[in-house]
Amino acid sequence: MLGSPASVLELDSRTAWSGAGREGADHGTPAARRAGATLPGLTAWLAQRGEPAYRSDQVARWIFQKRARSFAVMTDLPAGLRLALESSWAVYQTRVIRRQTATDGTDKLLLECRDGRRIETVLMREEDRRTVCVSSQVGCGMGCVFCASGLKGVERNLTVGEITEELLHARDLLPEHERLTNIVVMGMGESLANLENLIAALDRVCSPSGLGLSQRAVTISTVGLPEKIKRLAALDRRYHLAVSLHAPTEELRDQLVPINHKVGLRAVMEAADHYFAVTGRQVTFEYVLLGGINDRDRDARDLVALLAGRKAHVNLIPYNPVAGLPYERPAPRDLDRFVRRCRQGGLSVSVRKTKGKRIDAACGQLRRRVAEATVSTSAGNAGAAIELATPGGSIARLGG
Repeated sequence: MLGSPASVLELDSRTAWSGAGREGADHGTPAARRAGATLPGLTAWLAQRGEPAYRSDQVARWIFQKRARSFAVMTDLPAGLRLALESSWAVYQTRVIRRQTATDGTDKLLLECRDGRRIETVLMREEDRRTVCVSSQVGCGMGCVFCASGLKGVERNLTVGEITEELLHARDLLPEHERLTNIVVMGMGESLANLENLIAALDRVCSPSGLGLSQRAVTISTVGLPEKIKRLAALDRRYHLAVSLHAPTEELRDQLVPINHKVGLRAVMEAADHYFAVTGRQVTFEYVLLGGINDRDRDARDLVALLAGRKAHVNLIPYNPVAGLPYERPAPRDLDRFVRRCRQGGLSVSVRKTKGKRIDAACGQLRRRVAEATVSTSAGNAGAAIELATPGGSIARLGG
């Protein structure tokens, strides 16, 4: 796959810092139209062939608005150009190798990149909301002790095109009359460690020529990298920020989130305050509840004390257990008590509904399980079977 044509969805990541993708910018200006509508690498290639620049816009419309997966269907392009595009470019550089669907309507996709590395994307359906959770890295280097994504560390950042394709693969699971309504960057990886590529991809899909989502419908999650949070604030976007807190004290956070040894909880909170002051966007704090570890009465009291006086919301997330890790979901009574203690202390809190529990929906679980099954199969385990989605969407069974 490494020798396959380049994807037209790869962008020059410097576009991310131009400001042209900013919500509220004048998308009618030539500069804004160029940044929002064209595919830079393809535009240059077309110019070398003597083709007009608007051809790039045509290709973008086919991909983003008409769900095209090949150049052959782009009937407003000359036939000869379509053939040349097919030989020199690819619409997508990633492919779906596994799809799992839960009874609650949650879909989890395992995507394979051109270099063989795998990432996860989740589509969640809730009433009229269609939310996609995307990854920003292959693996994760933050080392949160309860997370499957970081068990093998970080392998590399995802490219602009790969992040964009996650959203398009998820969008294509929906009927044509439905559209994505929300994006959460809470999948594999530390979002702000790949800030430049991430913002370029989000700016594209939030542009009128992309998927047309509002920037206010996007939430970027981070474990808390203070300088990166400040850099995000300076970009003047309208994206929401969610800080993965998971513990209300330095000591406990050092145990659960090892990067805290380097950055410190105080610096994280100061950066979150800075983000609110600069953007006016309320910060959400994510808090994964681990039974008997960070769900006790004293943890609730410490959380109330930490956030006192701040305009903030806490999203409590009952843990999705990961095979091989010694952590459990809190008991229902402990969860209820924790919520009650927080609200009594004046905190705005909500409990995230668990979705996709039966399809390995927690970060990194599906990738890990398929990888382990692949190793077992290649070692001669005739009883192992892996389901892979073929390019045509059918299911092939390997092994077994």
